[in-house]
Amino acid sequence: MVRTIRFHELGGPEVLRYEDLPVRSPGPGEVRMRVDAFGLNRAEVNFRRGTYLEDPVLPAGLGYEASGEILEVGPDVARWAVGDAVSVVPAFSQNDYPIYAEEAVVPAAALVGRPDGMDAVTGAAIWMPYVTVYGALQEVTRVRPGDHVVITAATNSVGMAAIQVVRHLGAIPIATTRTAEKHPALLEAGAATVIATDSEDLTEAIRAATGGRGAEFAFDAVGGPQVEQLARAMAPDGRIIVHGNLSGQPTPLPGNRFGPVWMRRYTLFEITKDPAGLRRAEHFVRAGLEAGAFVPVIDRIFGFDDIVAAHIYVDSDERRLGKPVVQVRPARSGA
Repeated sequence: MVRTIRFHELGGPEVLRYEDLPVRSPGPGEVRMRVDAFGLNRAEVNFRRGTYLEDPVLPAGLGYEASGEILEVGPDVARWAVGDAVSVVPAFSQNDYPIYAEEAVVPAAALVGRPDGMDAVTGAAIWMPYVTVYGALQEVTRVRPGDHVVITAATNSVGMAAIQVVRHLGAIPIATTRTAEKHPALLEAGAATVIATDSEDLTEAIRAATGGRGAEFAFDAVGGPQVEQLARAMAPDGRIIVHGNLSGQPTPLPGNRFGPVWMRRYTLFEITKDPAGLRRAEHFVRAGLEAGAFVPVIDRIFGFDDIVAAHIYVDSDERRLGKPVVQVRPARSGA
């Protein structure tokens, strides 16, 4: 029996509960792993509320990102072996493979190897943000050196990763955040320009930052009416990639009055559910890590017993910078 976190009704963080449950043996194409740490995402918050892409099947577990060690390998798994240090990337349904637990069974296809010397907390925080950005800016579109890339909601883990990826590609990151509070931190993180949307006109600020031409790309986590402001600030044939909806409002499709602007909805699953795409993403991220260009930003570490507090934090409007992580087991030497 292992401690597992589930919810039996939709609602706030208080619906999360700990249960002692058995862990099944892995089937074909699966592994059983010890979970040392897992990342926290708004996807899990929305899943708990019943507002995510898929409806939870109650009682439901949850979770997408984890880091740990393989304990058992199922049939037809060739790449992995017992004892391998791995990370889990989102490539499955939370209903089928929840990972908020001391142990979990996951698809082998959703695993990437944890780089040598990387601790479990970092291993739980790195892959989702950087793979998300890679897919949008190198697979769906292709950012080139010198391009201006607007990164909205840049203080979250995906936004921080996007700043680093854009710079690594030789392009120019323009970061947005709601208030000026995080302005210095975003500049330190590598943003060329920071725009506080509560006090600045987004369109005018982007135009000013690009010498009046407009941005070639926008990587948008906010969605909603703000998309029209982005559309007004794009260069001719500019591309807007909407990968989130933090606004919680319908996202309009820019009309003819905005000129030649291309907009597309994008999800991480386009890359992670394609084995070849995931391998390309893994290679890209590893190369960035080895070059020192990618440095995961950990916002806050919670203990496994503090899952309600952790979800309250993710649910809140606190000004985070990077990825919140839950550490399931104390750090071990070399882990």
